[in-house]
Amino acid sequence: MTRLTGKSALITGAARGIGLGFAKRYIAEGASVAIGDIDLDAAQAAAAQLGDKAFAVRMDVSDQDSIDQAITAVVDQAGKLDILINNAALFDASETVDITRASYDRLYTVNVAGTLFTMQAAAKQMIAQGHGGKIINMASQAGRRGESLVLVYCSTKAAVISMTQSAGLNLIKHGINVNAIAPGVVDGEHWAHVDAMFAKLEGKQPGEKKAEVEAGVPAGRFAVPEDLAGMAVFLASSDSDYIVSQTYNVDGGQWMS
Repeated sequence: MTRLTGKSALITGAARGIGLGFAKRYIAEGASVAIGDIDLDAAQAAAAQLGDKAFAVRMDVSDQDSIDQAITAVVDQAGKLDILINNAALFDASETVDITRASYDRLYTVNVAGTLFTMQAAAKQMIAQGHGGKIINMASQAGRRGESLVLVYCSTKAAVISMTQSAGLNLIKHGINVNAIAPGVVDGEHWAHVDAMFAKLEGKQPGEKKAEVEAGVPAGRFAVPEDLAGMAVFLASSDSDYIVSQTYNVDGGQWMS
């Protein structure tokens, strides 16, 4: 299928994991893809793996100059920007009484401000181009409800859902559709980090938390990036032109809304 033929996409945090999975699918659907990542070497390696429809862009979503330079680099390379996926994010876990301002500031800078100001920069470019665009923000099931040890991360993803609603209502007049995806638990190197955190906080053995979480997924398994890619293609395609400000759960049945 080539539902994105001729489209130019920027995916943040795309050197690995979910972002890399999206990039692979977008290229298969005919798009050219900018692999945005703070780790330029990893982004370049990913782009080389994906072929001549991919190129690397160094991008630190916590820095406005870096965001602006990345948007310019995409336009210089691809000629335009049609699609943005705000995928870059950080995770942390802690007892409420042990949350630090440093952790709070770090997660809000990347997950909330990074999403907002990357979305803003992309929207400005899309408006200047004059033919609309698609912006997809990565929320989470964690943004749908609280978790005992994940106060800050959950609140950042709730903010992403709210920003998606407001930005979508504001930008649709320019033909820019803003929507979001709320994954459940997605396997990969990220979960090794999460499992280690919970092992420390809850006194569990390595792998125990992951097994418990997987057992609670109605679909019976963790997601892999490919499970999310179909929704990412749909929201970037013309099939979603009448969809505005929505957040779609892709979580194996963990949350219903």
